[in-house]
Amino acid sequence: MSAEKINNSEIHELPPLETPNLREEVRPKRVDINDLLARARKKNEKENLGNLIFLSLFVAVIVTTGIILSF
Repeated sequence: MSAEKINNSEIHELPPLETPNLREEVRPKRVDINDLLARARKKNEKENLGNLIFLSLFVAVIVTTGIILSF
């Protein structure tokens, strides 16, 4: 077995390794109740809109079926 020396000059040209400074995001310890209420209201409005659309489609199908069956 022959041992060959491998000279790599690129190793010496690498920049030194540094650990990145990670800043942890500071969160407030208190929860704003107004933000929570606004989020709940927005979700409730979306659900109400979906229910209204579903109800109107159901009523439209019933009315259309009634009109067709009356002739």
